Amino acid sequence: MFTIEQIKEAHSKVKSGADFPNYIQDLIILGVKGYDTFVHDGHVEYYGVNNYNVTADEKYNEIKVEPIANKERFIEFLVMHQDGQTDYLTFCNHAAQCGIARWRVDIIEMTCTYYNKSGDEILIEKIPD
Repeated sequence: MFTIEQIKEAHSKVKSGADFPNYIQDLIILGVKGYDTFVHDGHVEYYGVNNYNVTADEKYNEIKVEPIANKERFIEFLVMHQDGQTDYLTFCNHAAQCGIARWRVDIIEMTCTYYNKSGDEILIEKIPD
């Protein structure tokens, strides 16, 4: 089973959204099946086989997530981030401004789904191989 320390080691190589596909490959090797990132404080819940899960504590001061999602603006910020134009904390702030409360990376399906505060799906994207 994987540990938070192993995940942090893999994550330390990520400098921008452009590094995300390699990070996913590292998580696959560790046995991570997916994870949920919570925008308001940055904590992440990782899960694997047989209901195994570990939680990484908060990463930053609390961010207010807007109650109404702005999908179009979020997509603009997401494209910028994936192009390497913003760092992780900037992206989280942009997500919160656009009403994104969390995202789920499903490594089996190779998707990333973004949700609002009510748990509604706002955007589903395919993770590049």
